[in-house]
Amino acid sequence: MNFPSDIRYTSEHEWIRVEGDEAYVGITDYAQSELGEIVFIDVPTVGETVGQGEVFGSVEAVKTVSDLNMPVTGEVLEINEELDAAPELVNNDPYGKGWIIRIAVKDAAELDSLMDAAAYQASL
Repeated sequence: MNFPSDIRYTSEHEWIRVEGDEAYVGITDYAQSELGEIVFIDVPTVGETVGQGEVFGSVEAVKTVSDLNMPVTGEVLEINEELDAAPELVNNDPYGKGWIIRIAVKDAAELDSLMDAAAYQASL
């Protein structure tokens, strides 16, 4: 199981990597392993501002569908279009090519409420 230290984690198993005033969001290695083979990602919120903890989309695996929750308030700028043709990137590279959305962070102070890698690993 992989727990990169340069990102923050939610208790719902999303991760966020901040780069300036933008950030990439995805699901953790733990989440993808629990879900199993991912077959579809649905994010209908491009252009919308979504509050911290609110649902911004869903991930569909062979055995279940799970909501995606926003780690911090942000405007959804982009969806990873590679996931349309290859949703398994979330399984194979959850912290790299398997990112789900890119957002404009609205309140950087919200990042303080998220877990670091050690706290996330301890929560599992």
